[in-house]
Amino acid sequence: MFAEERRDKIFELIKDGKAVAVNELCDIFNVSSSTIRRDLQQLEDSGLINRTHGGAVVAEGRKFEPSFIEKEKEHPNAKKKIAKQALELIEDGDTIILDAGTTTTELARLLEELSDLTIVTNATNIALELSTSKHQIILTGGILKKKTLAMVGPIAELNLRNLNPDKVFLGANGITLSDGLTTPDLVEANTKKAMLERAKEVIILADHSKFGETAFVKIAEIKDIDTIITDRDLNRETLKKFKENVEIILA
Repeated sequence: MFAEERRDKIFELIKDGKAVAVNELCDIFNVSSSTIRRDLQQLEDSGLINRTHGGAVVAEGRKFEPSFIEKEKEHPNAKKKIAKQALELIEDGDTIILDAGTTTTELARLLEELSDLTIVTNATNIALELSTSKHQIILTGGILKKKTLAMVGPIAELNLRNLNPDKVFLGANGITLSDGLTTPDLVEANTKKAMLERAKEVIILADHSKFGETAFVKIAEIKDIDTIITDRDLNRETLKKFKENVEIILA
């Protein structure tokens, strides 16, 4: 198991509100106590946990990633409008990557309007959604993140790095000019980076609530993004500042 993946799993255990002991983590991950202490120190340095005598607890005031079902309930109309706008950027014959997420899922549901697409995705629900379509569907493989239905990790990254897609439609938990594109999950961030690095055109699908938010891990700088599609509830001042740095399309 890679160190990043182990730390992510340690954090998953701790963030459920349970205090964990070093020796317990050693048994779970079959590593030395010194390795676990280094992992805990890095998680504490990142502000995710507080170390205690012989273990760790979650840091107070942390915001955690909601599940796919919870995300579906947030701004559903805005997500549908963003997806419809994104559809206009896709042409028959395109090779695209659809990142896991609720807005990209809305886009997947509209792709029946097109034919002859090659669609790469790390989202199990999107693959199922498109399983009866006429398009060619490629799953990245990887470790299933059950909370968000995303496949992530080194296997997904390796497979993505062998592809040359035309466009990637990517989601994020936070977008700011200073911190760029961010997400709460260490492992998923690297999978998103692999998607972004391979595509000729990078398109972010994000409703207005993601702007001004910063999650734990940086995915990319704003300069690495070609286009952001968002909804018309985005603050005018924020819109003006972003337009100076990246193309913004309002759905």
